Amino acid sequence: MGVEIHNDDAIHGAATPLILGLQPSALVDHVARVDCSLLSRIPGEAGGSFPVGAEELKFVLSEVNKHFVASPENGSSLKTIAGGSVANTIRGLAAGFGITCGIIGACGDDDEGSLFIDNMSFYNIDLSRLRLKIGPTAQCVCLVDDLGNRTMRPCLSSAVKVQADDLTTSDLRGSTWLVMRYGIFNIEVIQAAIKIAKQEGVSVSLDLASFEMVRKFRLPLLQLLESGGIDLCFANEDEAAELLSEEKADAESALEFLGKHCRWAVVTLGAKGCIAKHGKEIVRIPAIGESKAVDATGAGDLFASGFLYGLVKGRTLEECCKIGSCSGGSVIRSLGGEVTRENWQWMYKQMQTKGLPIPDHKNLAYDKS
Repeated sequence: MGVEIHNDDAIHGAATPLILGLQPSALVDHVARVDCSLLSRIPGEAGGSFPVGAEELKFVLSEVNKHFVASPENGSSLKTIAGGSVANTIRGLAAGFGITCGIIGACGDDDEGSLFIDNMSFYNIDLSRLRLKIGPTAQCVCLVDDLGNRTMRPCLSSAVKVQADDLTTSDLRGSTWLVMRYGIFNIEVIQAAIKIAKQEGVSVSLDLASFEMVRKFRLPLLQLLESGGIDLCFANEDEAAELLSEEKADAESALEFLGKHCRWAVVTLGAKGCIAKHGKEIVRIPAIGESKAVDATGAGDLFASGFLYGLVKGRTLEECCKIGSCSGGSVIRSLGGEVTRENWQWMYKQMQTKGLPIPDHKNLAYDKS
């Protein structure tokens, strides 16, 4: 979707990114703390993430000002930042762990597109695979209640996006991991990316997106998992419960299923930590840090950042989970899916306390200013 613009000003990294994220549509998050009454007035279930149309997006944004709950850190009704699950994970890897990363996708020629590019560029993320196209950039409203739970409503229908036939082997060549998020509207580009990744020897990570997406489009997801193309899968507890057809499917059953089809499988359990499987090994790790979240937006995304950092550094399954718990815990301490400088420092202290390897600070993108 969208007319592609030849972009001689694309940002090229000095080296091939170790980890790439496929986010077909660049996306901007509008994050707001709201009272619970708003959640009953918008499409879909509270706590999930499911696409809405342009008119529904406008309605939700118009309602935010009526239901906005002020906080000391954010006096305005909306906090607008570059977003999307994959972008959050990639930004976390670059900013807090010093991993060379890049984004594959498409960005619109509008203010939201400029914001996305500026934010990703600040963290030294390679944008040479981000196509600039004529049209709007995707947007998402992230509504946070007083318990820190988030309800997300992305608007993707009219946004520019990278298509399956846009992808080439040069997009992935030389990288180690490709990070993706499940989405039925992106299934063709996901399948194309997996095919190229396997040709290029790139491992594939998949996040299950939301319980609503899993529930409504479970069959295509199962087919994707059973294809053998996914090396690492992340699910939260709600997504895990929707994954299997059994009425009382639990996290352990979902983990066992995912472990049959993926080399690594992880189910995050919120305040209860996580469980993970690699081969015959299964570990259970408690949550790290405060149990009460200011905002759960990005918790799973940043968990993935830490887990992937552990994998590329050759750490054990248990250590990968612990690092993921530290990074996931860092983002829930403030509003939005972007970790602050203070919260990265909090994460390093947690890692040090747990005897985990601390990233080399000279490589950290967040600390360059």
